[in-house]
Amino acid sequence: MANVVVVGSQWGDEGKGKIVDWLSERADIVVRFQGGHNAGHTLVIDGVSYKLSLLPSGVVRPGKLAIIGNGVVIDPHALVAEIDKLAAQGVAITPENLRVADNATLILSLHRELDGIREDAASNSGTKIGTTRRGIGPAYEDKVGRRAIRVTDLADPGSLGAKVDRLLTHHNALRRGLGEKEVSHEAIMTELTSVAEKILPFSDTVWALLDRERRKGARILFEGAQGTLLDVDHGTYPFVTSSNTVAGQAAAGSGMGPGSLNYVLGITKAYTTRVGEGPFPTELKDEIGQFLGERGHEFGTVTGRKRRCGWFDAALVRQSVATNGITGIALTKLDVLDGLDELKICTGYTLDGVEIDHLPAGQAAQARIQPVYITLEGWKESTVGARKWADLPAQAIKYVRQVEELIGAPVSLLSTSPERDDTILVTDPFED
Repeated sequence: MANVVVVGSQWGDEGKGKIVDWLSERADIVVRFQGGHNAGHTLVIDGVSYKLSLLPSGVVRPGKLAIIGNGVVIDPHALVAEIDKLAAQGVAITPENLRVADNATLILSLHRELDGIREDAASNSGTKIGTTRRGIGPAYEDKVGRRAIRVTDLADPGSLGAKVDRLLTHHNALRRGLGEKEVSHEAIMTELTSVAEKILPFSDTVWALLDRERRKGARILFEGAQGTLLDVDHGTYPFVTSSNTVAGQAAAGSGMGPGSLNYVLGITKAYTTRVGEGPFPTELKDEIGQFLGERGHEFGTVTGRKRRCGWFDAALVRQSVATNGITGIALTKLDVLDGLDELKICTGYTLDGVEIDHLPAGQAAQARIQPVYITLEGWKESTVGARKWADLPAQAIKYVRQVEELIGAPVSLLSTSPERDDTILVTDPFED
């Protein structure tokens, strides 16, 4: 029996929601370990769609414990709104099935405002990063700067005021410099006290809870958000998110030691997409790119922004396999490629005429690289809903095998539609 970490191996939007939901049926506990409500995924269960941003996917399944770990930054109002939205769909979220780390950092209104102010200024100067303006980055800054308000602080009103003062000393200096109105102490105190009674019932010492459950033999599923190439260290910096999205963060962001992480499953789309700014070596701005976007319904779950589409980049995924220690991949959206005459896979790049096998770290070098492709024959038959290898066209199988060879990792699961049961299981990560 193994505990499983699920990460995106590209720029996010790889279809983690469906795979995590599929795996959560086998898990006892599902843990979200980084990011915030800037991430989004859609679950389709018995024809009903559930759009989640902050809550772990397992929360929609009866009998599962969902946990938001300390590595997550939490907008308390967004959390309450998401709980209420699921309640309207018949999913009851209570302290019995959701626990929130007491040492998790809170996102406040001033974080959202600062995010928007900075992004507007960057847009005017042509240096936009492409954030979701939800306060994620500023909240992580305050966490690292040791001035953040955390979930546990809501339970200690006697010392909360002093902590708010410390926070505002920093933020109001920033706002004055940016020509913005200062935030009052009273406004932040009201914001926090108004939500405390709704959040505190879910608060728990998550690291201790997880340790107890692990010792009892519980199966634990760790759910990442975004993708490896948006990792603040290993992604296409500065066009990245503000947290570590790689598998190692599952340990730090939940309070469990790395020895408890047994299997790393990399969710990998059969082509490549990206939302927002930043380099994209295999991007297609032609009719094929439009075909992939329309067939794959490539619009962001959280922002609704249209995703950029391109050929599968094996060099990038190979890099993700290494930085995450990926054991196997779940290959998703293979069915979107149905009907194309030929398919290309990027195997590496040229940089100033020199062949390289990885994405360079430098922003200028990333902008100059050119993809090196191999071409494979496409298939005309439909792969939609395939549930065993025999249902797949021969060329589709050849494409999958080529992907495995180029990235250096096997396909553990193969997804052929948004429906959870349209999945070919090669290796059960929990039994590996």
